[in-house]
Amino acid sequence: MSCQTFPMIETSARLLKLLTLLQSPRDWTGAELAGKLQVSPRTVRADIERLRGLGYPVDATRGSVGGYRLGAGGSLPPLLLDDDEAVAVVIGLRKAAELTGLEESSLQALTKLEQVLPSRLRRRVSSIATFTVQVPQDEPAPLVDPELLTQLTGLCRDREQLRFDYRSHRAEPSRRQVEPYRVVNWGRRWYLVGFDLDRQDWRTFRVDRISPRIPTGPRFTPRQLPGDGDLASYVSRRVSAAAWRYYAKVVIHAPADSMAAQLPPAAGTIEPIDEHTCLFSTGSDSVKGLAVHLGLLDADFEIQTGPAELHAHLRQLAERYGQASRAS
Repeated sequence: MSCQTFPMIETSARLLKLLTLLQSPRDWTGAELAGKLQVSPRTVRADIERLRGLGYPVDATRGSVGGYRLGAGGSLPPLLLDDDEAVAVVIGLRKAAELTGLEESSLQALTKLEQVLPSRLRRRVSSIATFTVQVPQDEPAPLVDPELLTQLTGLCRDREQLRFDYRSHRAEPSRRQVEPYRVVNWGRRWYLVGFDLDRQDWRTFRVDRISPRIPTGPRFTPRQLPGDGDLASYVSRRVSAAAWRYYAKVVIHAPADSMAAQLPPAAGTIEPIDEHTCLFSTGSDSVKGLAVHLGLLDADFEIQTGPAELHAHLRQLAERYGQASRAS
C-alpha cells in the first residue's frame, strides 16, 4: 500500500464520521465539529464541501449561533447505516416484497442494497433468508403502483378531493368522488379510506382497483374519522366482512366489552344485546375458519344463524375432542 493511500483512507473515515454527526437532529458549529474530528475548522469546511459534492445537502446558517446540519432534498446519496440498521432494512424490504403488492420496487431496492453490503452483513442477511420460512398465501398480493400510493397519501395530506374510476370485487365499474383521509395496509392489500360525496357516507376502496382522474378536486375541511379514529380496526372489520364466503351470527352469554377485548377486530363485530349477552357477527372463507373464531370464545354461545356445514363441523369437532379427552 502506497504512502498516498493512508491519507485517502483517513479522509474517507473522517467524512463518514462527519456525516454521522450531521445526521443527528441538531446544528453543529464549525468549532464543535473540528473538536469532534480533531482537525482544524478549515479542514471541516473543506470536508463539508466534499460531502456536498457527493450529493449530501449540508445546510449552513450564519451568525453567533449558526452551524451545520444535514438537510433534505436533492438526489438520494449513499446511505450511512450501521450493521443492525442495514440488516433491518433488508429484512423490511424482503417482507415488503412478500406482502404489500410492491414486489417489483421492493426487490429492485433489495438488490441494490445487497450489492453494497459488506461480506459480514451479507452472511447475516443470507442466514435470515435461508433459515426463516414464510407461510404461503392462498392468492398473490395484487400489484400496487408506488406512484399511486404517493399520490393518494399526498391528497390525504393536502386535503384535496379525488375523482376516480373504480372496479368492485364483482368487476362492476363506477365513478367516485371522495375526500381521501388515510391509506391503510391490511394483510396483503392496500385500502383508501374516504368520505364518498355522492353517497354521503364513509367508504373503503381497494387501491389496486382505483384509476385516478386528473385534475383533482378542491380542498376540503376534515371530518371526524369513523370508528372513533381507530382506522386499523375500522378497515379490518369492513374488509373482512366484504371478503367473507360464510357468515354466522352468534349470541354470546357474556358482556360485549369483555368479548371485544378477547377477539381480534378481523374476526367480526360485537354488539351488546343487554348487560349479560352480546351478538357476534363473524365470517370466514371456510367453515373451518368460522369454527376457529368460535373456538376463541371464552363463554357459552348459541348459533343464531349460520351455514348447515358449520353445525356439522362443530359436531365433528366436539366428538373428536371428546374422544381425545377420554383417551387421555
